[in-house]
Formats: sequence, C-alpha cells, structure tokens
Amino acid sequence: MNCPRRECLAPIGIFLVLASTRVALAQEPEGPQTVAPAPVALAPRPVLEHRGIPTANITVPAGTRVAVVLENGISTRSAKAGDSLYFRTSFPITQNNQIVIPVGSYLRGELLESKRPGRIRGRGEFRMRLNTLILPNGYTVDLNAVPRSADTGGKETMDPEGKVTSPGGKGKDAETVATTTVTGAGIGAIAAGAKGAGIGAGLGGLAGLGAVLLTRGPEAELPRGSTLDIVLERALTLEGSQIQYRHTGEFSPITPPPARPQ
Repeated sequence: MNCPRRECLAPIGIFLVLASTRVALAQEPEGPQTVAPAPVALAPRPVLEHRGIPTANITVPAGTRVAVVLENGISTRSAKAGDSLYFRTSFPITQNNQIVIPVGSYLRGELLESKRPGRIRGRGEFRMRLNTLILPNGYTVDLNAVPRSADTGGKETMDPEGKVTSPGGKGKDAETVATTTVTGAGIGAIAAGAKGAGIGAGLGGLAGLGAVLLTRGPEAELPRGSTLDIVLERALTLEGSQIQYRHTGEFSPITPPPARPQ
C-alpha cells in the first residue's frame, strides 16, 4: 500500500511510545516497599601498625643516682615515723639514648624513725626511705632507694642509710652559760663591788646552766626545696611499652631552702 511518508511514520511512533511505557511500568515494584535496601558493604579499614614502640623491659641498674627535690619540709620538732614524704626528679635518667625517667617524675617515701634532740645530750635525727616512683604518664612502680646526700641549707649530716642528724649544740650551750655569767657579774659589781661581782657571776652561771638543761638541742631539719641524691638499692625494671612519653618533662625552677641561722 502506498501512503505519504508522514502518515506511515505516525503509527510507528505511537507503537514505540506504548512499548516504552509498558517496559517502565513492568520495572516499577507494585505497591509500597516494605524491605530495606541491602546495605552497602564498606571496605575494611587497614590495621594500624605500632612501629618503633619497644616491648622489651628496660632495667635501670642498682646504684643509679637520681637527683630529686623535696616537696614537703621535715623537722624532728613535729615529724614522726610513718609520715609521707614527697619528691620530684630534677634531672632525667637515660638509657640507650632514650629518657626512661623524665624530669618532673614523682616519688613517694616515708619516715622510718624520728627522734628529737635531748635537753642534756643527744641530737635530733630521722631516717627515711623512698618507696614509689610515678612517671608522667601515670605508670607506677615500686622503688627501693635511700638518700645519700642532701643540701639542707644547714649543718645536718647524712649517713649511707639515709639518716639525717642535727648539728651539736655544745657551742650554743657554752655561749648561753657565758652570757648569763657575764651579765650576773655585771649586776653584782654594780650592787656590791668586787665581792658582789663574784657572787653575781656564780648566780649568772647557775642561771645559764639551768637554761641549758631546759632547752633542747638543734632540731634535725630538711626544709622544702632541699635537693637530694638518692641511690637505687636494687635494679628497677620498667616496661618498655609504658615509657613512651608525649613530652619528657619540663624544667621547673628549684625553690632554694630558706636561709637558716648558723
């Protein structure tokens, strides 16, 4: 059948539109969806590798000296056995080019004994020991250390077992007796001449001796800010994974001990 070109193409176009509409309707699900779409699987994250962090233990050998600063003062005037003592490190300890005990680490100790000086004889003394080390990240280890030397600002002495002993008071006692003797002699001389001077001197000497008998000798003291060297009596074992610090401590000015009468 012969027909114009436009009239022949019109039915074909209508047929194609109807066919595409049917295909689209067939692909659409009937009614509302009740099943959630399948989740999209996420690619697994790569496992982070902790490289360069040692796991082997690190041993600080016995005999290592650690410089510390006293945070609370000690005096035999009020100290007693069992009192807690607090210190912080003032210089880092290194091993294999690595800081293992940073500046600013804390140490805790205790007084083992404390004795006041006597009124006639005996000196003030106390003995201490350090028991615990707390590193900046909170890692805590048992410690067994004693102080070997201290800068107290006074004349106290320290023995190898960490016992601090006050200076003797004999010079001060003699000065007290001499002063009261001279004072008594002067008063006696004014009152009754040479004879009175002798009597006054004797009375003054007795007064001075009485004052000495009623007064204790110098107390043993370590003021806050005293610097000490402590010595590890046994090897200190640290876990390698616990001594990775974000910072290795910051410098903190040392508060010098207060001036003390000589």
